[in-house]
Amino acid sequence: MKQYLDLCHRIIDEGTWIENERTGKRCLTVINADLVYNVADNEFPLITTRKSFWKSAIAEMLGYIRGYDNAADFRKLGAKTWDANANENQAWLNNPHRKGEDDMGRVYGVQGRAWSKPDGGSVDQLRKIVDNLKNGVDDRGEILSFYNPGEFHMGCLRPCMHTHNFSMLGDTLYLNSFQRSCDVPLGLNFNQVQVFALLAIVAQITGKKAGMAYHKIVNAHIYEDQLELMRDVQLKREPFSPASLTINPDIKSLEDLETWVTMDDFEVSGYQHHDAIKYPFSV
Repeated sequence: MKQYLDLCHRIIDEGTWIENERTGKRCLTVINADLVYNVADNEFPLITTRKSFWKSAIAEMLGYIRGYDNAADFRKLGAKTWDANANENQAWLNNPHRKGEDDMGRVYGVQGRAWSKPDGGSVDQLRKIVDNLKNGVDDRGEILSFYNPGEFHMGCLRPCMHTHNFSMLGDTLYLNSFQRSCDVPLGLNFNQVQVFALLAIVAQITGKKAGMAYHKIVNAHIYEDQLELMRDVQLKREPFSPASLTINPDIKSLEDLETWVTMDDFEVSGYQHHDAIKYPFSV
């Protein structure tokens, strides 16, 4: 929680105004932010100065794990986060690669589970990682990447959180996650939850202990129409004590995640929070 608030203060105090071409809005921006989450001790990084919708964040990550490419499938899991980008982004609506309503194209989980090979076929990056880690193998390339410039034109959005790099020391698993761009008021806590949960989930299905998760953000920003709410409302609130996350211990494999797992298999306890804040979302 302190890391989140410190970054918000840093952006307000030290940020530079940058024009964002995609949205037509200005962003108060800083470069390079590093956050660390103690997954080993279950210090769940859920912000308390506003209500955070953690179930939607984990649901979206589960959709990535399953390789979903359709916003309707994400909605069934409990995440509406792709509705706007799939159906309201005019450039994507005009794109000849769009297959129809709710289609997202070749983004995020599609790349993670079916990266196209130039000689035909595809690579399932996540399956390779899980198989290696289960067998005690860390080849220093246990990398899940969603960032495929050759197929940007075939999806509705370039990935923001683009790479997850797993490392194993003995029987303890670590994660380094890399994010090129972060909407701090609206998206950061969503991303924090996902980084934390991804390490916890992969450690559980590979039989490893979860260690630390390291979250690198390159461009961290607050949009001009979010600044007043952040500065004058959220940052005026006193934080509560942290919550903790429980994952159903019956989840033991990638196949479990692909088939029967729902949000009922995740539980957060001890979550006290202030009222929600409706920050503007920029498509």
